Amino acid sequence: MLTSRKALILKAVVTEYIVHAEPVGSRTVTRRYNINLSPATVRNEMADLEEMGYLVQPHTSAGRIPTQKGYRFYVDNLMDDDELSPDIKEIVRKKYKYERMREIQDLIFQTCRLLSELTSYTSIVLGPRLRKSAFKKLQIMPLDDRRGLLVVMADTGFIKNKVIELPRSLPARELARIVAYLNHRLGGLTMEQISAELLREMRHDLYNHLTFLERALKLLEESLSEEERRIFLWGTSHILNQPEFKDVEKIKALLGLFEQHSLLASLLEDTIDCDRDVVVKIGSENALEEIKECSLVLSTYQFGQDIVGTLAVLGPTRMHYGRVIAATQFVASQLNKHLAADYFNLNIG
Repeated sequence: MLTSRKALILKAVVTEYIVHAEPVGSRTVTRRYNINLSPATVRNEMADLEEMGYLVQPHTSAGRIPTQKGYRFYVDNLMDDDELSPDIKEIVRKKYKYERMREIQDLIFQTCRLLSELTSYTSIVLGPRLRKSAFKKLQIMPLDDRRGLLVVMADTGFIKNKVIELPRSLPARELARIVAYLNHRLGGLTMEQISAELLREMRHDLYNHLTFLERALKLLEESLSEEERRIFLWGTSHILNQPEFKDVEKIKALLGLFEQHSLLASLLEDTIDCDRDVVVKIGSENALEEIKECSLVLSTYQFGQDIVGTLAVLGPTRMHYGRVIAATQFVASQLNKHLAADYFNLNIG
């Protein structure tokens, strides 16, 4: 464990380096961070921190910069709690208010874009968990006289929704009866278990409403089919603009990784079973070689009680950790509220 003096100096060095991306000298620490020590004393403490592996001196005549160990100690023990300003929080809330009742995939894409804009780093979002799943419930929510939002929920917590035109001659009571019939006949079944015989029976029973039935079955099939998880990316240029990534080979490696969605999915998948609100992976703590010089801040989002995906921000190890953690947590909380309010409570829970 570091002494309070060493911890204070390490915090000053990390904070200064995050902001300016230049090696930090002892005079800078004493002048800018109100540390009541002489530059010589600070220099000796910084030399000790270097020997302990928290700092490194890139050049003999230069100041020092944090190592991965230094960043980890800073994040775990020294970093001040950060919070988004009330104005920014209100902007985020309004963004989600305007996104109400959109397609789920559109909502996740907009979340990815918003997270990148808030942090000025690259955002990666792992779309809702899809696997071979069983039908749980269907619901139709009228939007106006002509259109309704058809929502299908699987037992995994994944939902699929689509705006459809409603038959003009279909009373609300009859529509509710059809929905109740479909929920009764299909509840708990996978696509493989929905037999041709069952489909014939349903088409016979709902002969006068075949158009609506076919639309519902098509959405059901899309919802329960086994698919690869979708990766959403935004702001890839942000990380490439960082001074740490001027090397052409590093840029090539990152751009190559951004095209390998299965690798990105596996990277974010590990967070699904984590019981922490936010996970911070620094440097070599990341499994993929391409991001050994990057940091990832990750948080899961959920539908009802089920965790269904992951939000992540990718940046250099010289990341504004407090700001990114605050943004990621708040965006995840707003996404959860939005999903719960607009979809989970549509009598499909």
